[in-house]
Amino acid sequence: MTLDAVLARIDADLPQATDRLLDLLRIPSISTDPAFKADCDTAADWLVADLQSLGIKAEKRPTPGHPMVVGHVDGDGPHLLFYGHYDVQPVDPLELWDRDPFDPEVQDTASGKVIRGRGSSDDKGQLMTFVEACRAWKAEHGSLPCRITFFFEGEEESGSPSLVPFMKENAEELKSDLALICDTGLFESRVPAIVTMLRGLLGEEITITAPDKDLHSGMYGGVAMNPIRVLTRILASLHDDEGRITVPGFYDGVPELPDEIRQQWQGLAFDHAKFLGDVDLSVPAGETDRTPIEMIWSRPTCEVNGIWGGYTGAGFKTVLPSKASAKVSFRLVGDQDPHVIRDNFRKMVQDALPADCKVSFSEHGAGPASITETSDPAFEKARVALSDEWQIPAAYVGCGGSIPIAGYFQNILGTTPMLVGFGRDDDQIHSPNEKYDLESFHKGIRSWARILDALT
Repeated sequence: MTLDAVLARIDADLPQATDRLLDLLRIPSISTDPAFKADCDTAADWLVADLQSLGIKAEKRPTPGHPMVVGHVDGDGPHLLFYGHYDVQPVDPLELWDRDPFDPEVQDTASGKVIRGRGSSDDKGQLMTFVEACRAWKAEHGSLPCRITFFFEGEEESGSPSLVPFMKENAEELKSDLALICDTGLFESRVPAIVTMLRGLLGEEITITAPDKDLHSGMYGGVAMNPIRVLTRILASLHDDEGRITVPGFYDGVPELPDEIRQQWQGLAFDHAKFLGDVDLSVPAGETDRTPIEMIWSRPTCEVNGIWGGYTGAGFKTVLPSKASAKVSFRLVGDQDPHVIRDNFRKMVQDALPADCKVSFSEHGAGPASITETSDPAFEKARVALSDEWQIPAAYVGCGGSIPIAGYFQNILGTTPMLVGFGRDDDQIHSPNEKYDLESFHKGIRSWARILDALT
């Protein structure tokens, strides 16, 4: 049997594969809402049954939260692990959906056919591309090409509280030569890509308190310290005039981009004017000595994500507030240590407090960046396989977001992650009317078949 036979089987069975995906999409597996706990369980059961239908030894494994799905296929050659998540984001605001989010369908649009429904792109549609590639391979060859572990999570959209303990408890079972992750996308919606850089994430909430109660600004204004004034001065000081972040020691561990990677990224001809123009902006606002694509993929950030204090309702209230708060997040790169940065940020805030003010902090996660070396020949084999399928040279790219599982594979299991995905920029993940292009689903399945062939 040849790869061509597997690809032909994928083409012929696309309607049935699409129907299976629609069945999975009908399950409202919203992990963050306890009201949908039973539905998350149902989605796990569905995946177990589907893997078992392929002769895979699969089972649902309990956690303190939603269950994991783990399946194993014995074989020779490399041991590959494939990770995806079956949980989805909440659908609010429901009134902005054009149809029931859990009544998915294939729709004709101006740009082609799409699969519309919550989870179609993030991540059920992506997860099923690999499963369907395995299904076609098994149908043509009678067995899968190597040893494969399937590892599906049900809490990715709610912070993965059970993931690290489960991975540590089952590390020997989950260790593999390569971990495949399908939760990313095509570069600018058309270029196949392997993500090799993911930024880490650190979150901090700060509250500054001055007077012990809200005050009348006519009686106390000018003489009493206003915590909003203190807070905004501190927040404004987090960046200098060149866009660099001023937290002491912040750039410790930030690497310079290798010349070959910089040249490859330049070859992608990223259109930052369109990127910003799509959201009604025009001028890059970060470090003045860096290109926009560098700032998104390989440079750290500090952003104020929310700020509040005093009276914010309708009309006007001349109040001098007791408290002022803000949420601040840092995207991290290279070897930046989120815990050191947290300590340095807190000290910077405390050192900036005037008399009569005090501050409290609440932490919201601390994950390091993830960098994947591409020296393993598997990466070039996969890149060539993607290029062959999409008829566009595939690229090694960065990602501005954070996918903690990639770092966990490295740090907990000692396994190299390979991130390949087929989402498009307009998939509206986490938003109303989420979709996954039928072409992404179809060519995603074919891509994984090619990658399996190349790696085994």
